[in-house]
Amino acid sequence: MNIQNLQEKFYEVFGPGEDVREYFAPGRVNLIGEHTDYNGGHVFPCALTIGTYGVARKREDDKIHFLSLNIDDSRVMEADINNLEYDDSKGWANYPIGVVWAFGQKGMKLNQGFDMVIWGNIPNGSGLSSSASLEVLTAVVLRDLYSFDNLSMTDLALIGQHSENQYNGCNCGIMDQFAVANGKKDNAIFLDTSDLSFEYANIKLEDAKIVITNSKVKHSLVDGKYNERRKECAKALKQLQTVVDIESLGDLTEEDFEKYKDVITDAEVQKRAKHAVYENQRTIKAVKALANDDVETFGRLMNESHISLRDDYKVSCDEVDLLVELAWSIDGVMGSRITGGGFGGCTVSIVKNDAVDNFVKKIEDEYKKKTGIDAEFYIVDIGDGARKL
Repeated sequence: MNIQNLQEKFYEVFGPGEDVREYFAPGRVNLIGEHTDYNGGHVFPCALTIGTYGVARKREDDKIHFLSLNIDDSRVMEADINNLEYDDSKGWANYPIGVVWAFGQKGMKLNQGFDMVIWGNIPNGSGLSSSASLEVLTAVVLRDLYSFDNLSMTDLALIGQHSENQYNGCNCGIMDQFAVANGKKDNAIFLDTSDLSFEYANIKLEDAKIVITNSKVKHSLVDGKYNERRKECAKALKQLQTVVDIESLGDLTEEDFEKYKDVITDAEVQKRAKHAVYENQRTIKAVKALANDDVETFGRLMNESHISLRDDYKVSCDEVDLLVELAWSIDGVMGSRITGGGFGGCTVSIVKNDAVDNFVKKIEDEYKKKTGIDAEFYIVDIGDGARKL
């Protein structure tokens, strides 16, 4: 599938005409800093070269139409710009419809509809942000088609997050949409989610590759315990605020947390807060290590991140833990951890170049033997953010 195939399908479904435009939004992988983005901490994601492609054109009426070529029996999903209420039966199309709704919420109501055909090569449910990619893609389309030229890429990310929180019901942080919108080739984004200040950090892996391994266990953050984790962190923060002056868990150092943690009365909630605090500090240390070309330390911190996500935050699963443990057992693997919201999805590993083939073969064989599942592997390049093509 390529952009030309998308155009051909667009004309076949929606008819000939002028001014059909092409767009792309990447997926993302987070190298370290998981579940810190809604806790006022730091994250370190990068955009990928895989993502979601779209072709779109304005209509003369009030209808909006979406067609996905990723779904075998896909039909055109229709909505009306004057009635954008959430409708379960629209399934995946609620993500782009939600973005149209969010534009209206921000005072940018469309005056006419549009048609859009999409296709993506991000595995669905993999934790590589297929939903954020689709949201930001739609936001880029709307900015361009309707000349909302005053919106920055960060504005588009925030609109995408607002739509996922308020329309689709997943109380996600800003990281996914921000990375998709603001990605830069060969760079990760060191983002402080408390104020959205960020800097690009060049990823100089002289002798290693970033390898993503898909467990093929699909996660759904809306149905999963993601919102529950947010509530637990909010509860911990509220209790901590009775003894220390902080705005978010990201304001605490490890020493601060150990000093005040006993005010958190529920042992499980205390573990969630511990993860948020320690993971934030791990992320700061990891970025510093990378700046000093200390990939070994970066990898060790990735491993510690996984242990914390598994034991304290409890967002991993048996299959993903198996992938990580297999990775840790292979010579040449510098670090490996779960990435994304959790409850399935993918791992991200840093693997020395001469170990990549062995890494793929060993994990493929052992994972299949123990789970019956064929894992998928992506040796990824870091790409630019969402854009008009």
